[in-house]
Formats: sequence, structure tokens, C-alpha cells
Amino acid sequence: MTARILVVDDIPANVRLLEVRLLAEYFEVLTASNGPDAIETCENGKVDVVLLDVMMPDMDGFEVCKRLKSDPATAHIPVVMITALDQVSDRVRGLEAGADDFLTKPVNDLQLMTRVKSLVRLKSLTDELRLRASTTRNIGIEELLSRNFTAADTTPKVLLIDERKSSFERIRKMLRGRADLDIATDPHAGFFQAAETPYECVLISTAFADFDPLRLCSQLRSLDRTRFLPIILLADGGEEGRIIRGLELGINDFLMRPIDQQELTARLRTQVRRKRYNDQLRASVTQTIEMAVTDGLTGLHNRRYLDSHLQTLFDRAVARRRPLSVMISDLDRFKAINDLHGHDGGDDVLREFARRLRKNVRGIDLACRFGGEEFVVVMPDTDGAVAEKVAERIRAEIAQLPFAIGHEGKAIEVTVSVGVSSVLKGNDTVAALMKRADLALYEAKSGGRNRVVAKAA
Repeated sequence: MTARILVVDDIPANVRLLEVRLLAEYFEVLTASNGPDAIETCENGKVDVVLLDVMMPDMDGFEVCKRLKSDPATAHIPVVMITALDQVSDRVRGLEAGADDFLTKPVNDLQLMTRVKSLVRLKSLTDELRLRASTTRNIGIEELLSRNFTAADTTPKVLLIDERKSSFERIRKMLRGRADLDIATDPHAGFFQAAETPYECVLISTAFADFDPLRLCSQLRSLDRTRFLPIILLADGGEEGRIIRGLELGINDFLMRPIDQQELTARLRTQVRRKRYNDQLRASVTQTIEMAVTDGLTGLHNRRYLDSHLQTLFDRAVARRRPLSVMISDLDRFKAINDLHGHDGGDDVLREFARRLRKNVRGIDLACRFGGEEFVVVMPDTDGAVAEKVAERIRAEIAQLPFAIGHEGKAIEVTVSVGVSSVLKGNDTVAALMKRADLALYEAKSGGRNRVVAKAA
């Protein structure tokens, strides 16, 4: 695993010590001796994790972290605050400033490396999602990336897996009003509960009498539905080895007993905020993919999707020796509709035509807006005779029922011409299939419009 780590400390000896440790693990190391330089480096360079000293002159680490987390361009960069301070109030202050973790000097090598590697993995996931979203079109990515997702938007749904009643009752009291908390006392039942319920974080106690809690963490990380679910381990003193192993397995954070309410709340808020941010990025990718293949006006698939999917349907039909037909329809005199009723009226006609088209074809049929007022329907397992009947049914419904346009619902007459072709036995191609349908459409238009023409060859 390689990554670029920024070490920020005003004491050169401290910088050098961390730099040597990180270089030994083959990380690339950047350094800064003050807050403004650190912020500038994060803004201008590719930084994967920031190791940030708290006690610095002029601008302390809390202020640096707050500024990094308030800027959409740097908010996704994980920040680990490193300090000689060991008060719970200091850790809470750092977490509330947006820090992802908090380490106390002198820093344990294993703890440092497992923390850094864990945060690098999370940063890689976020970077991938941001890249996918930012390289797409027709999506408000700048608005998306500039949002400040906080756990306070809605109460997070959290699962606590803990078999000790005194322990889970105490945590229930701490999180009352701050989280919608479910409790599972059996780790096996807790695993299935986490898999079946949309939790935003799971808290796992290490204090099981006859069960290894790291086994549960491993199972959650191996399941697709819970792979990205934040996990916070609740450990007892003396369990440093187990915590380090847990971080290597992919847990996101840990708390040592006795648990402080403010620190628990702050760490939970940090994990929920990060999860919601990544969930928003994933949703934007899904939305973008959908938008890339969908016509925004009619809701049908667009030509890009048709071009990529028609070949697949054609190849499958040929391989299985099954029929496949294509129907190309074109609204008659659509330019006159636009000229007379405006583009808004024309859009109303296109939307209504798409609705009727969708109503008259099967779920397995592929209905697309080919461009302008032209539409294509690909019909698997459908021979030419049946396809011609479907086309005629659509043509008749369009002609018989007037279209309502505008706010007043003015009724206008609309007709459609349709060309139909089917896959031929022998050496046929997608291009030839579409050309025959296009020629059939041309004949329907030139033959008087409001007609269906089928081309056998």
C-alpha cells in the first residue's frame, strides 16, 4: 500500500521521526512546519492522510483541521491529530473540529501504521467515488461535493453488539436522543441484524465470554451489504494487540473503557458523517449512469443505450436462433406541432407518445428515444408478423386518441408512421436490420403517413 502522507509539526525532530517511520513502510512523505503551509499543501497537492501536531504557534492544529474540513476541496482528506495532550476534552475538541483520529505522543509504531493504513484505504474508496462522479456529465457534482454532510441532519441508526447488560445499558443512556440504537446480545444474531438493516454504524464490544469479536468484524467486512458499514470497537485496557489487529481487518475506530460520553458521541458523529458523504457519492454515480443512458424528457432509454445494448440482444437472438424485431416510429409533421404550439407543446406530445409507447410494449422490449421525434422499440422473441401487429396497435391508438397539451389541456390530433424489420436467417447484421426498418419508415412516410410498413428483406 502506498500513499502520500503530510506530516505537520513545528519541531523538526518530530517531523524527522515520523518521516523515517513512514518511509520505512514505503509511504511518500510531505512535510510542513506550520498551519498555513499545511493547508496550502492540501489544496495544491494529492495528500492521502494528514498527521497533524496540535501544539503549534500562530495557528494550532485544531484550527488547521477545522479549516481543512470546512473546505469542500480538502474535507475528504483524513486528519490524524498527534499531540502530547491526553485529556478526553482535547480528543473531543479535535474530533469536533473534524479530525478522523487522535494519537497521543509518544506514538506507538504499530498503532500509527495501522491507523494510517486504515485511513488510506478509506481515502482510496472516497477518491474513486469522487473521480467517477466528477468525470460524468449532466450531474451537479460541484454542488454535491460542496455539501457539508453532518450526522446532525437526521438521527443515525446504530447497532450495538454487546452481551453485558451493564455495558449496553450504559451506552444506551449515553446515546439517548443522539442515536436510534438497537442492541443485539448474541453476536451471530447481531451479524444477521447488521446485514438486514440499514445501519449507519455498528458498535462491537470485545467483552464476549465465548466469542472472538474480531471474527464478527471480519464477517461484516466480507459481506457486500456491510463492507462499508463503519465499525467502532469498544475495548478494555490491555487489549492494544486486539485493537491493532482489528484496524488491520478494517474496523474504522475504537474506544477504550471506561467510555466517555462526549468522545463516544464525537467519534460516532465522525463515522456517520463520512459514511453519509460516501453514500452520497455512490448515489451520484448511480444517478449519473442512469442519466447517461436515459432520455431526460421522456424517461425512455436514449440512443447511447440502444447502440450499446442492441448488439447484445441481436447476438443472443442469433445464438439461440430466436426471432427479434425492430420498430422505428416517427411522429408525423412534428415540426408543424412545434411551430404552432411551441416547443413546450411539442415536449408534451413527446412525453405522451412515450407513455403510450411504454404502455403498449412488454417489459422485455427495449423502448428508446432515437432522437428528435423518432423512437425505436427492440422486441426480443418476436417475429415480423407479431411486431407488425404491435406497431399497428400503437399507430391506431395514437391516431384515435387526441393529445392534451399545455396548461389548458388543449386537444390536438397526432399521427405516427412506423417501419418494422426482423432478423433474417443467414448473414444478417445490426446495421442491416436497422437500415431495413429505416427504409420501411421512409416508405410509410412517403406513402401518406399514419401507416405501418414492414420490410422482410
